[in-house]
Amino acid sequence: MNGLDKILTKLPIEIGEQIKGLPSSIQKNLEEIRIRNGQNIVLFAAGKEYGLERKNSAQIDNIIINNIFNSLLNYSVYACQEELINGYITIEGGHRVGVCGRTVMENGRVKTIKDISSINIRRSREIIGVSDPCMGYLLKGKSQIFNTIIVSPPKCGKTTLLRDMIRNFSSMGFQVGVCDERSEISGMYNGHPSYDLGIRTDILDGCPKEKGMIMLIRSMSPDLIATDEIGKKEDCNAIEAAVCAGISLLTTIHGSCYEDVINSGIGELVERGIFERLIFLSNVPAIGSISAIRDWRNKNVV
Repeated sequence: MNGLDKILTKLPIEIGEQIKGLPSSIQKNLEEIRIRNGQNIVLFAAGKEYGLERKNSAQIDNIIINNIFNSLLNYSVYACQEELINGYITIEGGHRVGVCGRTVMENGRVKTIKDISSINIRRSREIIGVSDPCMGYLLKGKSQIFNTIIVSPPKCGKTTLLRDMIRNFSSMGFQVGVCDERSEISGMYNGHPSYDLGIRTDILDGCPKEKGMIMLIRSMSPDLIATDEIGKKEDCNAIEAAVCAGISLLTTIHGSCYEDVINSGIGELVERGIFERLIFLSNVPAIGSISAIRDWRNKNVV
């Protein structure tokens, strides 16, 4: 069921059975499960919204939402504390779980979240071959890779595309180092990735990008370093170090257009030509559609 089973095991049996009873088209394309205290569950699949009424007509209450929350955390809030301060956790399979509730502050920063009011389970998916059409535009001959950014609004498939590119480059013979800060690219669990990232791929899990990229350069001698959701100014030093070491870069950034990238924390690097290829995604006509492949000057490559 392409990872959906790992999510359903975290939910109450009644809710899991209801989702399993939905039409296969909804299960196959399921993107999000939104659970709110005092409301019915809402599902999103293929861009459409579906309500999931409970069999006894009772809405989600404190007991149910807290049971789901604890199940998602494997009954160990302490172990997930560092992730929770960012408002989400990542569960087995690389699925991201957004959490809202009452924040507890300490010394001006979020310490934890309690009194959970809503949970958003975002399904992570693997689509083998989705990157095949664009791979030829990312290679300099046979031995080098253009530094590449995937530019995408939320929920348009950037991590799915990134994951398959990593697999493709690894299969081509490149040594790939993955800095997987949020455990979403690999879905690492007990030292084993949930997805196929190729036979020549090394994964540094749960490490901040600005530190992890440097660690990969020093320890794994990669030909390519891949990360997700770059854009902070703190990332720039690690990017510069990789470029100086002759290592190619593959990453993603939130945005809808070239101007969004230029206005981000790594805009200066793009303007300098550090990133040579920009792949733009959209959800038209379908999620994961490649709308353009451009060079660092914003000129179309395709």
